[in-house]
Amino acid sequence: MNFIFFSVHFPDFIRHFSYHLRQAGANVLGIGDTDYQALDDRLKGSLTDYYKVDNLENYDEVIRAVGYFTFKYGKIDRIESLNEHWLEMEAQIRMDFNIEGVKPDEIENFRRKSRMKQFFKKSVVKTIPYIHGLTGEKIKEFAARQGFPVIVKPDKGSGANMTFKLTDESEIDEFIQNVPDHADFIAEKFVDGIIVTYDGLTGRDGEVLFESSTTYEQSIMDVVNHDNHVHYVTMAQIPEDVRDAGRKIMKAYGAKEKFFHIELFRSRKNQEIIALEVNMRPPGAWMTDAINFTHDMDIYREWANMIMRGEIGGPFTGKYFTAYASRKSHKDYLFGHAEVIDQLNGKLVRHEAIAPVFSRAMGNYAYQFRSESLEEVRQLIKMIHEERPHED
Repeated sequence: MNFIFFSVHFPDFIRHFSYHLRQAGANVLGIGDTDYQALDDRLKGSLTDYYKVDNLENYDEVIRAVGYFTFKYGKIDRIESLNEHWLEMEAQIRMDFNIEGVKPDEIENFRRKSRMKQFFKKSVVKTIPYIHGLTGEKIKEFAARQGFPVIVKPDKGSGANMTFKLTDESEIDEFIQNVPDHADFIAEKFVDGIIVTYDGLTGRDGEVLFESSTTYEQSIMDVVNHDNHVHYVTMAQIPEDVRDAGRKIMKAYGAKEKFFHIELFRSRKNQEIIALEVNMRPPGAWMTDAINFTHDMDIYREWANMIMRGEIGGPFTGKYFTAYASRKSHKDYLFGHAEVIDQLNGKLVRHEAIAPVFSRAMGNYAYQFRSESLEEVRQLIKMIHEERPHED
């Protein structure tokens, strides 16, 4: 198999996919905007060949790279980046070079939240009432029907950036005045809930080969907007209602040979599961690793097995609850770094500073740890996040 890995070096955890793909027998052909010598040794050893472009956004440059690999190695079988940002680029390349996978006419189904709603409806999983093509008047009419607050966010894209909670008509007017491309946003009814994910791999017929779930007990929108620390827990067992909703959504999409990351709300009011967003990529870097620590597996290797053979090993069962807890540099924490390390003794699996480009959502420094006890994990999160009391 000739497999082009696009943006092969970023983000950092992506290199693990290349390594296992090469181990599974593929020709891994990398395209990136970094000098070959600047790649780490493991990644260099994973690549059959590498083509440097000056700008990954420049389609002409990228086309030349794909053409070069086609001339040298023959037909390209797959191209992937496993990165939300490059979905449209990859789809266009697949069409131009007749490569298997998602084409441009399908890509909006994975990119636009308004299109995702159609698949949620098809899956019969409850979703959030919404409108799109926003104007101030449309949002006010929507709020009159659904009530305040109203959540507005870009129709295309992922994450909590540029997501706003509007609590009255004056905030609607402010949003319309200050966001030039507001027409490409959607507005949703506010749901008081926590995010739970359904993550995994699908095979060549779209069947779910592996599944996992992570729980966020904070609002990610508030974390980003208020520059707060964050935590989440990858669960040892998948709640049955999460599994049921996730499988229905994946069946509606029929997505083949995909790493998927579905976000769902669990309502605080009645514990109901509500579909939120679909991403056909791995979850964020430490969440992908959390799957490994929770199930004692290597999800990167199993993804490569899925690509090369249409199957994975296992079965893999959850053994631990794996937590991520970050800190913000502007906060005054009760326990110092050395004390945290001491408290996490025997349970700590990773800790390091977060790259500035990710720090708004992920924190400035993070700890990842696991335990067979969910209660112990929650107590350790509380310890890491406890702030020093301030005297009045």
